[in-house]
This record gives sequence, C-alpha cells and structure tokens, in this order.
Amino acid sequence: MTTTTLAALVPLLPFLGAVAGLLLGRSAPGFVRPLAVLPPLASLVLAALVAVRQGGGRAVDASTLLTPTGSVPVDLALHIDGFAALVAILVAFVAACVQIYSTGYLRDDPRYPSYAALVSLFTSAMLLVVYSGDLIVLLVGWEVMGICSYFLVGHYWGTPEARAASLKAFLVTKLGDVPFLIGLFALGTDAGSFRITRVLGAVASGGLDHPTLIALLLLAGVAGKSAQFPLHTWLPDAMAGPTPVSALIHAATMVAAGVYFTARLLPVFEASAAAMTVLAVMAAVTMLGSGLAALAQDDIKRVLAYSTIGQLGYMTGALAVGDRGAAVFHLLAHGAFKALLFLAAGAVIHAAGTNSLAAMSRMSHLRDRVPDAFWTMTVALLALAAIPPFSGFFSKESVLGAAERLATGHPGPAPGAAGWIVLVAALATALLTAAYATRLWLLAFRGRGAEAPDHGRQPLSMTVVLWVLAVPSLAFGALAYRTLPGWFDGRSLAPTLLTSILGTGLAVVGGLLTYGAWQRAAARAPRVPLGAVAAHPEGDAGLVEAEAIAAHEPAYGDIAEAPDPADPGRLLLGPLYGPATSGFHLDAVYSALFVRPVLGAASLVRFLDREVVDTYVRGAAALPRLLGAAVRRAQTGNVQTYVSALLAGTVVLTVAVLLVASGA
Repeated sequence: MTTTTLAALVPLLPFLGAVAGLLLGRSAPGFVRPLAVLPPLASLVLAALVAVRQGGGRAVDASTLLTPTGSVPVDLALHIDGFAALVAILVAFVAACVQIYSTGYLRDDPRYPSYAALVSLFTSAMLLVVYSGDLIVLLVGWEVMGICSYFLVGHYWGTPEARAASLKAFLVTKLGDVPFLIGLFALGTDAGSFRITRVLGAVASGGLDHPTLIALLLLAGVAGKSAQFPLHTWLPDAMAGPTPVSALIHAATMVAAGVYFTARLLPVFEASAAAMTVLAVMAAVTMLGSGLAALAQDDIKRVLAYSTIGQLGYMTGALAVGDRGAAVFHLLAHGAFKALLFLAAGAVIHAAGTNSLAAMSRMSHLRDRVPDAFWTMTVALLALAAIPPFSGFFSKESVLGAAERLATGHPGPAPGAAGWIVLVAALATALLTAAYATRLWLLAFRGRGAEAPDHGRQPLSMTVVLWVLAVPSLAFGALAYRTLPGWFDGRSLAPTLLTSILGTGLAVVGGLLTYGAWQRAAARAPRVPLGAVAAHPEGDAGLVEAEAIAAHEPAYGDIAEAPDPADPGRLLLGPLYGPATSGFHLDAVYSALFVRPVLGAASLVRFLDREVVDTYVRGAAALPRLLGAAVRRAQTGNVQTYVSALLAGTVVLTVAVLLVASGA
C-alpha cells in the first residue's frame, strides 16, 4: 500500500467511525465503544507508518482536481512533511487516549453514543487539517472542528453554563474565522493557487502583492482558533464541557490547529515585518495575562485552561521569532502533558465529589484516595513548569533559545525587537507557570477543604490512560530535541546555557514563593466547610461532573468569587487578584464595546419597525377601509334615494357646464 493511500486512510477511518457510531448508536449500542476506540487506534498505527516512510525527508505530495472554479482551482491534495507526520501521530494518540478514557468516564451517560461519534469526527477534521495540501480543503476541516466543539462543549446542554459556553466558543471563533476566510481567498488570488506548495513558492519569489494585509487577516483566525489575545475568552468557559473533551481540545485539536497552520505557512507571515511584530506582541500579552489569570482561578479546569492559553503563547512566540521547529516541538510535548493534566483532573473531580465542579478550595487529602492521579498529575505539572528532565523543559527551552538568538542580534526573519518582546515575556511566564502549577498541586492534594464521600477507585480504562500519557510527559523531551531537527528545518533544539539557567531558576523561584505563601496563608486560615455533598455512583464521573455544573453551589462561572482563605494566589497577586480572577474583565469590556451597542441597535431597529414602519402600513390600510365604509353607507337599496342622487348629480353637472361656458 502506497504512502499516499495510508495517509488518506488516517483521517478517513475516524470519519467512518463517526458515521457508523451515529447510525448504530441506538439500534446497536454494543458496537458504540468499539466504533469509538478502534478507528483512532487504527489511525495512530497508520500515522506512525506514514511517519516512518516519510522519515523526515522529502515531503510526500499528491493531488487530484476536486472542482474547477473558473479561476483558482481547488485540489484534493496531501502534503506530508516532517511537521505533518509527527503532528498527525500526536492527534491520533491523544484522540485514542481520550476515547479509551471516556469509555469509563462517561460509561453511564445516556448521550455517550453521540459524544463518541462527535469526538471521532473532531479527530478526523483535525487530521484533515494536518495532512491537507490545499487551503480550501484545510478550511473544511477547520470549520468542522468549530461545529464539533460547539456540540461537545454543550454536551451537558441541560445546564445554562454549558449552553452559554458552547455558544460563546462558536461565536468568538467565528469572529476570527471571517477575516481568516477573506485572508485565504486573498492569499490564493495573489499566489494563483490554493495549493500550499505553490503558495510558498509564490512567497519565495515575491509574488504576494499584499503580504501584510493577508498575514493580519490570517492572524485573526489563528487568534480565535488557538485562543490567543484578544480572542481567548471562550476557552476558560469551554470547561463546562466533559473533561475528556477539554483534554482533546487543549492537547491535540482545535487550539493546536491555529499554531500548526501558522507553522505550515510561516513564510507568508515572515514576508511582513509588521505581521511578525504583531504576532510577537500578541504572544507576549497572551503569556503574561493568562499566567496571572491562572494564578487566581479556584476551579482546577479553569487553571488548566489559562495554562493552555499561556503555552500556546509560547508556541506563537516561537513562530514570531521565526522558529517553527521550536513551536511544533513545544506543541508535541505540550500535547502529551496537557492531555494528562486534564484527564487526571477528571479523576480528581470524581474523587472530590464537590458540587462546585472542581473548586480546589474545597478539596482535601486527595493524594491517598487517587494515587494514580496524584503521581501522574505531579509528573505533568513538573513538565508544565519546565523542570528538567521532564519534557516541558526541553521544548520550552527551545522557544527561549530561539527568542534569545533573535534578540542578541542573530539574523532572522523578524525584527530584533520581536525577540526581546518574546524573551522577556516568556521568562516572566516561566515564573508564573511554576507558581500556578505549584498552587494547583498544593490546593488539590494538600488542601484544607472538607472531606467528600469516597466514590471508590477509578475504572481501569481511566487509570491506564493516565500512566500511558505519563511516559511521554517524562521522557519525550530528552529524546526529541536530538532527533526532531532532522524532521523539521534542521535548526538545533538543544537547550542553551543562559536561558536554561534563567528559565529553570525563575521556575524554582515561582514554586518556592508559592509554597511559602501557601504555608503562611494556611497557618491562619480556618477549615473551609463543604456543606452537603451529593453521593454519586461509583465510577460515574461524567454524571458527577454534569450534576456538579447543575448544582450551582456556587454556579460554575462564579466559583472564583469565594476563594479559599488559604489560597496563596491572593498573597502573591495582591491587588491584581480581583481583576485576574475575572480574566481582567475582558468579557465586560467586550460586552460594553460590542454586545451592548449591538443590542441597542437591535432595540432601535425593533422600535422603528414597530412604531414607524408598522404605522405607515396601518395608515395605508386605514384609508381604503374608510372609503369602503363610506361607499357601503351609500348602498341603501332604496330606489328613490338612487333616483334623487342621480337627479342631484345631473343638476350639479349642468350648472357646472353652464358656468364654464359662460366664463369662456
């Protein structure tokens, strides 16, 4: 079987699994779990075979004309280079882990068949984005992911939080997709083709007429899909969906798509120094803002959501300094440990049994009750904090090293100022990342909240997945930084001495400061009462989460409004704690700038339609009605009246004629 055929099957198998799952979900429920698990596992095997055959060498290209357009054709094309081959393995690997985990996590969920089918469709769409060699076909996968995220985030549609979160995710990402679509058409028009290889060839030959405009339009879509400032506000609210969905979105699909797209088309952005500077500023603001916000959240999943935003900021920062190898290296490493963090958080939610979903201030002594989640989450948090030798250290150091090289005068495709912006922000974020990672670990596993009922051990399918993901979270970085340059652009990904010392030192400082603040706060804080905690069936983690969202003790979006007095984040942030808790009030700003004016305009249009347009319509109908009433009164049926009226009319006409004749 040729490499092209194998590659075509990689996104096709999950798609067929999704179709079969939707068709057989109700009539043959026994097939639902095999149809959910086997296709992504098969795609993983095939993606690995494709990667072995591609070997990091010359890209594999194949195409067939999909439809003649009369101008720029659309091709059903594959373009598989080292980046695509490895990212496809990540997507299939995380998707398979999520599907296996979900068989236990949502085993009693009545909507599991549709959930599993949508996860498969989500996976297929992302794989289409990864392998596509044509921008329009890539756009199809891009948009299908948006639809899937809408349904999956709103899986618990009976709760207002889930409905609002799914709608917000859809609208905010679509806000970026509109200019993104315009940018794709402009890029295809300038290059004369939507084929990625031809577009890059046109860029190399200087064939783009509007590089800055195109790059900025595309960046809007990237900011929306990859949750970068200012279109990042949908991602924390999307935590209202099932935890395995969060793992899939944050680790390997949706938010990874924007970073991957930018890496694939990086020469287009490098053609504009202004666009690279904008990308650097966007990455810096995203990293710093999300780090501060994560340090103030009480819900464990919202902490991880802001963490994802910040780590994506690292990736876009690497792209802003022109090193897509470092960006994709961090994408691969982050995919493993972020999937582990979310899936371990699902086990913690189940064990905590809190009606406030996952409020860390209400957790207590979970280390002994969920040892698998404790140890694996510890590994993932160390990787997130970039502590050597965990994988996050090597991938994050590759980003810092790329920024340092550009900042210190090495030639690059971006201005030197972009290197300094990314470097300073990334180092500050290293401190913040270690701080909120340490805070999460302390509050979740050494917290002072009230004891919740013990729901028993986790299903084996959940526990096995946690340990499988722990392996790359620990070992991937040390192995990859030596071998990945051959798959990418050949640039070294090895840690540099200066940034390694600075980054690791700041991470250690952040962790120690948080531990000290936690001890100081815990010494004077009373125990937090949990109140009534509902008991849930053993292993029914999905329903625990759904009922937790619906319980409103407190409401999901208001968890952070009543923080634990022992929260070290309050001491560390000081006056910034309040604004950081609400994400620096960006939702309120957007509401004031966009939502309220639109609602006001809608109210004005409704008033004009009701009071002005409808008044004219009613007036136009009233005049014929009055005339009809007058004519109806004249129709009495009395012959004498008709004759009298005829004679009177005759007399009037005669007099009028005589007057006219005499005047003439």
